[in-house]
Amino acid sequence: MRHIIFGESHGPAIGVTLEGVPAGIPLDMEFIRGEMARRAPGRSPLATTRREKDEVRILSGVFEGKTTGTPLCAIIENTDTRSGDYAKLRELPRPGHADYTGIVRYGGYNDYRGGGHFSGRITAPLVFAGALAKLILRMRNVTISAEVCRMAGVDDPTPEQQEAVILAAKAEGDSVGGAVRCTVTGLPAGLGAPDYGENTEGIFAQQMFAIPAVKAVSFGAGFGFADLRGSQANDPFYLDGGAVHTRTNHAGGVNGGITNGMPLVCQVAFRPTPSISREQDTVDLRTHADAKLVIKGRHDPCIVQRALPVVEAAAALAVCQLLGI
Repeated sequence: MRHIIFGESHGPAIGVTLEGVPAGIPLDMEFIRGEMARRAPGRSPLATTRREKDEVRILSGVFEGKTTGTPLCAIIENTDTRSGDYAKLRELPRPGHADYTGIVRYGGYNDYRGGGHFSGRITAPLVFAGALAKLILRMRNVTISAEVCRMAGVDDPTPEQQEAVILAAKAEGDSVGGAVRCTVTGLPAGLGAPDYGENTEGIFAQQMFAIPAVKAVSFGAGFGFADLRGSQANDPFYLDGGAVHTRTNHAGGVNGGITNGMPLVCQVAFRPTPSISREQDTVDLRTHADAKLVIKGRHDPCIVQRALPVVEAAAALAVCQLLGI
């Protein structure tokens, strides 16, 4: 199942086209709306004040409530844009954002308003695609869940701790980063391969790195392996009713690029939101001189909490690829 996301943050709409969707999948719109609401902006003081309903309009690929098997196209209209807040960004690229690289890559023809196609706004159609993938995986008893596992230097922060560090950064005109732990259960052993293109970790990493602001992906103990001995890192095998399991899961459910039957666990790190209200150093691309920039507009002081359904969506699409769906 392949997907292409289209649209820009301040364009008329954003959307996704999916090819290879199996025919006959009942479209649970209540479930899909719930997934979209988890990501939607403007519903918390911890997020941007931009308010979007994120209502999905399906243009093709669904008939009488079920997928047809032909390309499925869905759009989400942008209804609360303030493009004037971004007028300076054509000449003054934001540090840490893709403004400069986008200008270079597309010769200055890219839509810079709100980050254009590089905006976190494009994760809305990704969540829709992931919700559809979850409906398919539900039939195979595969479940996916994500949680905040680190924020501003705090491991496994409670909701209160998350709120405190986000509001503190917001009050100072700053932002914070964090990490999300994603767990996939119900995968059989033997999926994937050691080679490029079929490697389980590679497939997941490619989907995760397509999420704006993701800067690191690890599996199981991840970078913690660098501090362990083999006797500590290895996952001992044992039999349970004839099934092979491991007593620990440092490998994160993958050995040699192939699933081992244990839960697949990965961690995804998000950089702090680049759009902060503090004065920053940049360059003026028109005058070719050093410059100062104070960013206007509405931005998340932390995107990690809203990223939970996005990470789950990327994982769901990765699992479908592993299963050949």
